Amino acid sequence: MFFYCNLRRVPYTSGTMTTLRRLTFLCLLLGLLSSIAQARVVSVEILSRTMLNGNSGPVGAGAYEKIVARVHFAVLPASTPNRGIVDLDKAPRNDGGEVEFSSDLFLLRPAGKGNGAMLLEIPNRGGKGILSLVDGGKANPANDEELGDGWLLKQGYTVAALGWQWDVADGLQLHAPIAYEKGGKSIFGLLRDDFTPTQKATDWPLGHVMGARLGGTEYPVARPADDSNVLTVRDTPHGPRTVIPRTQWSFQHSVNGQNGRLEASDRFVHFDGGFQAGKIYELVYVVKDPVVAGLGFAAVRDFVAWMKHSPDAIEPIKYVYAEGISQCGRFLRDFLYEGFNADESGQMALDGVLAHVGGGGRGSFNYRFAQPSRDAQPMSSIDWPTDIFPFTDLPENDPDHPTQAKLGLLDAATAEHVVPKIFFSHTSYEYWGRAASLIHTTADGKADVAISPNVRIYFYSGLQHFSVPFPPQIPKEPNGAPSAQQMPTPLPIRWFWRAMIANMDAWVRSGTMPPESRYPKIADGTLVPIAKLAFPAIPGVRVPDSNSQGWDLDFGPAWRQGILSKQPPRVVAAYAALVPRVDADGNDLGGIRLPEIVAPLATYTGWNLRSAATGAPGARTAFLGSFLPLPRNANEAARQQDSRKPIEDRYKSYDEYRGRFKTSLAELVRERYILAEDSDRLLERSREEWNWSMRQSPVN
Repeated sequence: MFFYCNLRRVPYTSGTMTTLRRLTFLCLLLGLLSSIAQARVVSVEILSRTMLNGNSGPVGAGAYEKIVARVHFAVLPASTPNRGIVDLDKAPRNDGGEVEFSSDLFLLRPAGKGNGAMLLEIPNRGGKGILSLVDGGKANPANDEELGDGWLLKQGYTVAALGWQWDVADGLQLHAPIAYEKGGKSIFGLLRDDFTPTQKATDWPLGHVMGARLGGTEYPVARPADDSNVLTVRDTPHGPRTVIPRTQWSFQHSVNGQNGRLEASDRFVHFDGGFQAGKIYELVYVVKDPVVAGLGFAAVRDFVAWMKHSPDAIEPIKYVYAEGISQCGRFLRDFLYEGFNADESGQMALDGVLAHVGGGGRGSFNYRFAQPSRDAQPMSSIDWPTDIFPFTDLPENDPDHPTQAKLGLLDAATAEHVVPKIFFSHTSYEYWGRAASLIHTTADGKADVAISPNVRIYFYSGLQHFSVPFPPQIPKEPNGAPSAQQMPTPLPIRWFWRAMIANMDAWVRSGTMPPESRYPKIADGTLVPIAKLAFPAIPGVRVPDSNSQGWDLDFGPAWRQGILSKQPPRVVAAYAALVPRVDADGNDLGGIRLPEIVAPLATYTGWNLRSAATGAPGARTAFLGSFLPLPRNANEAARQQDSRKPIEDRYKSYDEYRGRFKTSLAELVRERYILAEDSDRLLERSREEWNWSMRQSPVN
């Protein structure tokens, strides 16, 4: 950007020279500050523009422009805000000594006057979804009809999504350089791939498999014959490994997928005996040429600074609220921990952070040979740098390293005076599958801890990692086999999201305090070890033997500096994560409860188990809870030996059920966990759920 000051119109006086000097200095200073505030967004390459009227679909949303672009950046490796980016000093530089990179951008901006706020989505493995989740439309609307009800657009938000992840298989991507040693020599290292098939397969991609697709592409094997390449198999996450002889497996360049299950990839491992369902396989292999993955943090920071402070920005923005779900909630936690919320001029980047279902984790985002797609599932992506200390927002002691200084998630932001407003929100699944309790207890799981006044923690009881339609169905594998033992929980997250966004905007914009945190606590007995869960007897339902923990891991002497030389890592100890205690129906206590929990027709858990058809039937399945309908009457309860109170003993009629539902919903609206404008749509759902549950004499 060029900053222009016109000095020709300064009138002459006896102090003209002094005035000119001062104005010249001021102009240079302002130019410098403006350049810094621009945060080295070098250019924005517009790829397409599409106008959406916004009135034939969501009436009253107004006209919006959809922009698809590529944002080009440049950063100085020696600059203090960039020194934490692993291997940035080893990346190629331009003539100005800067490292160049770019990110894909999707943006919807109001054609008229907006509300001055941008909702920035952190894409999950390249995919965007906040428009679909909140407004009920398409993630990438092509016309007015695909805008859903236009709730976000009616508020006047600019909605953006920016690529931050280098290894996405498709979608919005970070285009980052490769790091080299001096003279352009390749950097080598060890990488790890682990997976648990749900059916027998002879070939498996080196990239991270998410369901039936690749969540992240792979680093190809650099030295196929190297003795450091080792394949092992085991039965449980921390059980003993058995080495598979090197003569029985090999690297393959390409295959056509596994019975249509996997997308094509250009690097696979082939096992002559076939990978067995339910077994955990782990491949450690030699790779080279690491991508400077930590530039994803800089991309978010610098794009936000450019939008907020540059006169050349696409849309004038005053406030930015970043939202991230799952992997992207962990990204935002790590973004704060690693000190990226101060832009290069020291100003606050993100004003608000909505980190949803990230649990206590961060991720493989800023390491040498980082693989951002890797997470932490019950039977895969095990012992990655995900659920690691520290967990809490305020500084805490590490019980495994008592002589070390206290650490907290917000230490860097606090030191730089750029702590944003933060919502950490979770469902029941994260307490079982993502060590969520560790964000509000001591790391040994023995006591509750205080949280920052800038933080709210919201626990949505009975929901799972992602919502599914009602009525739910047991998910199937591509071969038709069930992938879980129970139906997943169908409770909706959409209405909570709308309230969270509205509450965050009011908190940042006008200082209106959001609803109080609500989550289970050790002190009141709503947060317990599994042994004290007291789950009711339900036929055919087995409670898991364990929940996910936080881990003290050792990846080698320099791993805290981002170099992971020991693969697999040494597991030093576990940090004790707890789960919510349940009521007599098996529904979680201590959280924000939808009417379906207060006036139940079913039990909604944060866990589900793998089906026998997929192997390891005692293990938890990733991301799913369980939907367990109540018995309809006393005869059904006796016949099934179900200890829960039947529906007909709870409610005399649908009208009585609806009345309790409505009372509970009104309380959520009063407390501002649900918006008043959305209550009718939630209330209407009570009829559908009642009819399905009773399956007799439907209520019209």
